[in-house]
Amino acid sequence: MTSQIHDALIHVMIVAASADSAITERELTRITALIERLPVFDGFDKGRLTQVANQCADVLNGPDGLDRVLDEAIAALPAKLQDTAYALAVEVTAVDLHLEQEELRFLEMLRDKLSLDRLTTAAIEVAARARHRKLPG
Repeated sequence: MTSQIHDALIHVMIVAASADSAITERELTRITALIERLPVFDGFDKGRLTQVANQCADVLNGPDGLDRVLDEAIAALPAKLQDTAYALAVEVTAVDLHLEQEELRFLEMLRDKLSLDRLTTAAIEVAARARHRKLPG
């Protein structure tokens, strides 16, 4: 069961990274760092990351790929990890410091599929922007 949860969270991050049709090196680095550092990924075999990412890409490239990946990921997550999934998606999209229209639409779609209130999602978004902000100049 833990493996399914890990895979679901990684699938959400992969889809978030690819929402603007290109996964950047910064996004891949962020995904790896999140997996290595966050307690929710304790016990995840990091050697499986490429396999999990490829599984996600296979489903994503199939019929109704985006909806299918998200629906399967959300179904695998306990309700208490839905905010975590959203936070991971926001974290990956925020790494570039500028969200493209496709990324904003993806986050909106994810919000609609998750059982999260708007206040929670807004707080997650503001916190991510604050974490990624750079000094002016």
